[in-house]
Amino acid sequence: MKKNNDQKPILSIIVSYNFMPWIDHCLPSLLDSSQLTDILVIDNASADKTVSVIQERYPQVRLIANDSNLGFGAANNIGIQIALNEGYDGVLLINQDAWLAPDALQQLMKVSLQHPKFGIISPKHMTGDGSKLDPGFATYISNEDVKMDYSQSSILNCQFINAALWYVPTAVIKKVGVFSPLFYHYGEDKDYVNRLHFHGYQIGYVPTAIGYHDRGERPFNRALYLRTEQVYHLSEYANINYHFAKAFAMGVLAPVKKAFQSLTKGKWRDFIAFLGISLCLLFKTPLVVNARKRAKYSSLIL
Repeated sequence: MKKNNDQKPILSIIVSYNFMPWIDHCLPSLLDSSQLTDILVIDNASADKTVSVIQERYPQVRLIANDSNLGFGAANNIGIQIALNEGYDGVLLINQDAWLAPDALQQLMKVSLQHPKFGIISPKHMTGDGSKLDPGFATYISNEDVKMDYSQSSILNCQFINAALWYVPTAVIKKVGVFSPLFYHYGEDKDYVNRLHFHGYQIGYVPTAIGYHDRGERPFNRALYLRTEQVYHLSEYANINYHFAKAFAMGVLAPVKKAFQSLTKGKWRDFIAFLGISLCLLFKTPLVVNARKRAKYSSLIL
C-alpha cells in the first residue's frame, strides 16, 4: 500500500503493560498504515515478554522500557514530549489493545487538516472482532449520530471519546498541554477533554475511519465503583470550565451529599467511603489549584 508522505510523520504512541495478547494486531496495523507514522512504545515494566519481542520481532519500533509503572498519563507524556521536541505534526495515542484499519490514520490526518477546530479526532471504535460498536464508544455518541448518512459528514462532533484512539495535532498540544499529573490511571482523558473545550477546541470522530478496541468486560464490583466515583469527582474538581466555587462543590461537597444519601438508606460502608473520597480530594486541594492554574495559563507543558 502506498504511503502518504505529504506531511511529516505522525508519532504513534503506545503505552504498554503486558502487551503480548495484542502486539501482533496493534503494531502491524501501524506498520501497514497508508499514512506514514513512526511508532514509539513506552513500556510500563511489563511482566511478560513485551520488551524482548519488540526488540526481536519489531526492530523498527522505537522502545522505551521503564523500570516501573508510571501510569497512563505520565508514560504518554514522555512520548508527547518527544513528538514536540522532534517536530512531529501530530501524535496518535493508541491503546495496546487497539488497532486500526489500513486507511484509518490517513483519514484522521486528512480530516484534521480540513477541520483545525477539532483538537482530538478519533476513528469509529469497533469491538475486537469488528461485529459491533465498542460498548464504551457507543455511550459517547448519540443515536442520531448512528443514524446519520456518513457520506454527508467527514467528522461528527461529540462531547467525549476515551483515549484508546486519539489523533492530536502537536499545535493543539502546545496550547492545551500534556496529561495532568493529578491522574495516575483513569480520568486523564476526561480531564484532557475538559481542558480541550476550555481552550476552544472540539472533539469528534470520523465515521468512515475504523478502529478496533479489544478490551474485555471488567466485573463492576464495589471497589471499581468507588474508584470510578473518586476519579469522576477529581475530574470535576480539576475542571477549568467551572469557576473554583462550582468545582469545589462538584469535587469535594458532592461526595458528602452522596455520603448522607447513603446513610439515609442504611448503607454505612458507602457513607464512610464517600466521606473518605471527599476528604481525599480536600487534601488534594493545593495540587488541584496548581493544576487548574497551569492548565489555564501555561498549558501543563513539561
